[in-house]
Amino acid sequence: MVASIVTIAALYFARNVLIPLALAALLSFLLAPLAKRLEMWRLGRLPAVLIVMMISFCLIGGIGWVVSNQLIDVINDLPNYRENIQRKLQSIHGPKGGSLAKATDNVQELTKELSTTAPNQPAPVSRQPAKSTKAGPPLPSGVHPVPVELVEPPASALQSLRDLLGPLVAPLGTAAIVIVFTIFMLMKREDLRNRLFRLAGQRQLNVMTQALDDAAQRVSRYLLMQFIVNASYGVLIATGLYFIGVPNALLWGVLAGSLRFIPYAGPLIGCSLPLILALAAFDGWTRPVLTLCLFLVIELILSNLVEPWLYGSHTGISSLAILVAAVFWTVLWGPVGLILSTPLTVCLLVLGRYVPQLSFLNIVLGDEPVLVREAQLYQRLLAMDQKEAQTVIDAFLKQGQLVDLYDEVIIPALSMAEHDRHQGALDQTKEAFIFQSINEFIVELAGYRAEQLVASQTNGDVPRQKQSDPAIGTLGSNVRVICFPAKDDADEITGAMLAQLLEQAGYAALSFSVADSPVAVMQDLSNQTGDIVCICALPPFALMNARTLSRRLQARFPDLKIVIGLWHFSDGGADYQERLGNAFANTVVTTLKQALEHIHSLTDSNVLCEDDPRAIVAAAKEL
Repeated sequence: MVASIVTIAALYFARNVLIPLALAALLSFLLAPLAKRLEMWRLGRLPAVLIVMMISFCLIGGIGWVVSNQLIDVINDLPNYRENIQRKLQSIHGPKGGSLAKATDNVQELTKELSTTAPNQPAPVSRQPAKSTKAGPPLPSGVHPVPVELVEPPASALQSLRDLLGPLVAPLGTAAIVIVFTIFMLMKREDLRNRLFRLAGQRQLNVMTQALDDAAQRVSRYLLMQFIVNASYGVLIATGLYFIGVPNALLWGVLAGSLRFIPYAGPLIGCSLPLILALAAFDGWTRPVLTLCLFLVIELILSNLVEPWLYGSHTGISSLAILVAAVFWTVLWGPVGLILSTPLTVCLLVLGRYVPQLSFLNIVLGDEPVLVREAQLYQRLLAMDQKEAQTVIDAFLKQGQLVDLYDEVIIPALSMAEHDRHQGALDQTKEAFIFQSINEFIVELAGYRAEQLVASQTNGDVPRQKQSDPAIGTLGSNVRVICFPAKDDADEITGAMLAQLLEQAGYAALSFSVADSPVAVMQDLSNQTGDIVCICALPPFALMNARTLSRRLQARFPDLKIVIGLWHFSDGGADYQERLGNAFANTVVTTLKQALEHIHSLTDSNVLCEDDPRAIVAAAKEL
């Protein structure tokens, strides 16, 4: 907090130096590619920089000259619109006997009454200046005092020049400093870059190189997109004003597009000028209203739809951060800060990405999701917002498969809930809501495979899940897969997920609850050859239960094939799966996809798909 306050104070009090430096850095970034291109044509560094600066001055001066001349012509034509202006003012005030005129008269009378002396208050005593004891001689009769007026002498040429250039001294001085800084940065750009690398340290060369490249790409994209948007805006405005009939439509289009480089305030100024001209030039209100609607429609579309999506996606800044940054830099540096707000915020965002101490800037300003999908799902379930949690699931299914949804989103969210529950941070109401909601999601997703098949048959495509999952297919086998939870309700939910995926893959799958005894269930089912039992456990609190249950089943049914699913488990070691297999003396899988693949490998020797050529060979042997 102290460092932030000191930094903001330094930015504010050193703004007279930092503003020209920031403007020069931005201009040098814009002009450096052209200077490099001229240097490739075997021009020296100094001639290339001077040519680039001259081209810039000519462009800016030419645009300024054309715009100023057109504005002078418009101002000179304003007296011709005096009658229209007076009629519009009269129509705004309304007729003399109208309600608006009466209300205005009443307000004026009330103001006069309030400004007069109240009847209960004593009248103010007029204080006359004391008469001098030494009075002058009396004036002769018929002679009156002559009024005296103080008349300033006519201003000299030097004073007129000072009054004219006085308000322009500060902007011209800032512009001169910016030009000097820009030329120096273009001349010494490699030296400045190397000094920045040396300042960061030689061990940070890789990070600093990536940071500078990232910042350069983001700023260049932003400037390019801003130029395209503002140029399109100017073209649309000029075309619309031309068809409306506003004079000098091309001028207003160029002016609107140029002023739009000033965020928020620029569009207002660009709209007000042609609107005032339309009010003065045309009789009635139709064309002024059309002019206003033209600006409003185009500005609303660009500001609310195009710019947040376009600028945010190319700069990495969220839409809210762009607005907050504009307010912050405007308060700190004034109108110049408003122009520099987005490029400066891009630089702060890049610092937050590559400097660990400033990572909070990337979180606050960036547009990337700061919560992974499983955290989003769990947070929405904690807030008891089932509708938005369903939105997270639907968004994942648009690009992913059902088995990936279970492995990457729902099971990790369940693991978070289990961790909080065992830590005592999850009350019973929220726990029941989370488990009930996930069960409802699983029931609703039971028809996901059928819908996918219908959609694929309609489009003539093979479903993505069938292409990637080896267990998908019509197996038509008598092999049963029995899923038992290791300990609690979360394990039972994962068993239901696995059973659902197995059923969609063509297996005869059964899922039992925590209340069912696995040994008793297997005795009642009359164990068949080839049956597979999958013990579902959600670490880290169900490991011992899964191990105990697997040993009991193996001791009671020696020929039973047992698969232990420790979902979403990893201790960080490279050989953790091998150590788990040695500890459990059974096959251990950590994802539902691995479980499907392993179960398919266990049944592959006995079960063949209808499209498999081996099925034809097996049928011939039986005949």
